Amino acid sequence: MHLVRNALPGSAGGPQAMTVPRTVRLLVCGNAERGDDGAALAAVAGLLPGLPPHLLAVLEVRRCEQLELEDLLDLPDGEACVIIDTAVGVPVGSVVTIPLCDLPERDAASPSLRSSHVLPIGQLVAIAQILREQAIDGSFVGLGGRSFGFGRALGRPVRSALPAFRSAIEAALIQAAAASANRTV
Repeated sequence: MHLVRNALPGSAGGPQAMTVPRTVRLLVCGNAERGDDGAALAAVAGLLPGLPPHLLAVLEVRRCEQLELEDLLDLPDGEACVIIDTAVGVPVGSVVTIPLCDLPERDAASPSLRSSHVLPIGQLVAIAQILREQAIDGSFVGLGGRSFGFGRALGRPVRSALPAFRSAIEAALIQAAAASANRTV
């Protein structure tokens, strides 16, 4: 019998850096009891069962009726974020995808893109980036809505746009997960 030391790759010299898929946090905003505001919830309910296993393995889904600063501040370093919500200022039934790093500037330049949150999402992203002292990587995927009253169902234009909304969300998740992070193991 022979004793072989450091026979496994990377066993000498301590921990090794390796490239692993990056975790993606999906923040699902909205309230199903407020008409079109429930579109993100409806889209995710139809999207998650069909996502590939490798994407589900790196996905953390959080429901947030209203996006809070803490949802962005507690993102671990290297984790991407995709925020989905219904928005006002986008044509009803239209889908937009905006990189999070562009959202604060776009929000300031075009105050027409709004959600039903106390602070616009672009302002929350800007504040979080300042407090974190780093940019937040990811996207905002929004669907234009019209009717946000309590007790209403999704409007016809929003219901009709759900397949396109799901496709845009999936594309944003794939793009966010495709970037990798070097981690020491």
